[in-house]
Amino acid sequence: MNFDEYNQLHQQIVNSTPTDPPYNNPDYFNYAKLNASRTSRWLKTGIITPENQEIIKNIKTPQTWILITEPWCGDASHIVPFIHLLATINPNINLSIELRDAEPYRINQYLTNGGKAIPILIIRDENHNDLAVWGPRPKDAQDLFLKLKSEQADFETQKVQLQNWYNNNKGIDIQNEITALLK
Repeated sequence: MNFDEYNQLHQQIVNSTPTDPPYNNPDYFNYAKLNASRTSRWLKTGIITPENQEIIKNIKTPQTWILITEPWCGDASHIVPFIHLLATINPNINLSIELRDAEPYRINQYLTNGGKAIPILIIRDENHNDLAVWGPRPKDAQDLFLKLKSEQADFETQKVQLQNWYNNNKGIDIQNEITALLK
């Protein structure tokens, strides 16, 4: 699906009374609602730096960016908008979004330390060869996450500290790391 279709799906989930898993679980439903708000905020306030705009504009051959994600994923609410914003800069980029927990289950080919961590961005050339894979979060955010896990921080502490990291970083590391892969 394209970004607009993904966004519509996300809005359908949060504007309904879901009966299907995982959104019939109040925790997942509430994550999706909060994430819709975060995504909307980044779409309004997120800025791609001039340097990163230039790198994206210089892509001369078609690429397909496959983004594996889910509306309930907290990291995705900060990352997906910036990937969308990057992709809209150059018509040579076709952004396709796939749900982690639905066909074709591509996540099984892109595990992180054996797990289905998301979001994952796969950048492919026009012959469908992988040029790069990025995710599930920027390096410094991943380091923070691993540090909190090693300290056995509870889920709420992890959520708050990662949220603060994303808010303070304002998408800079996301775009810098992705454009570094394209140089």
